[in-house]
Amino acid sequence: MQKLNLPTYHFKLKSSENKTLIFDKFRKKYLVLTPEEWVRQHFVQFLVDEKKYPSSLIAIEKQLTINNRKKRTDILVFNTDGNHDIIVECKAPSIKITQDTFDQIARYNLKLKANYLIVTNGLEHYYCRMDFEKETYVFLKEIPSYKSFR
Repeated sequence: MQKLNLPTYHFKLKSSENKTLIFDKFRKKYLVLTPEEWVRQHFVQFLVDEKKYPSSLIAIEKQLTINNRKKRTDILVFNTDGNHDIIVECKAPSIKITQDTFDQIARYNLKLKANYLIVTNGLEHYYCRMDFEKETYVFLKEIPSYKSFR
């Protein structure tokens, strides 16, 4: 798999039926290793190891319904009150991050009302803080660490 613009982590990999599988510690199962899953696994590890978010506050591929259609957030971080704090949208490294990507995560956030949005393809990362009063988001240099706003 491609080297990402994130720290290097070691994952449990195995082969099955000519496919490489990666073990997801959060869902406690092996998944087909796609380029998007590679980014998702790295980014969630980044949140836990580097930014010190407790794994107990993180959900992977959490389902939500928007306009009677089932969607899934890639990574959803809750605060200690159980409210949505951060939504992370992961794309494969070959996918260019465009306005459509931001529109997608913004649609999710109309329902979830998270304080922060992150869009990443593993090579580029965009961090935003919501400004609900102005109905917009403000770009940040980086996402705050867990302890910095607790």
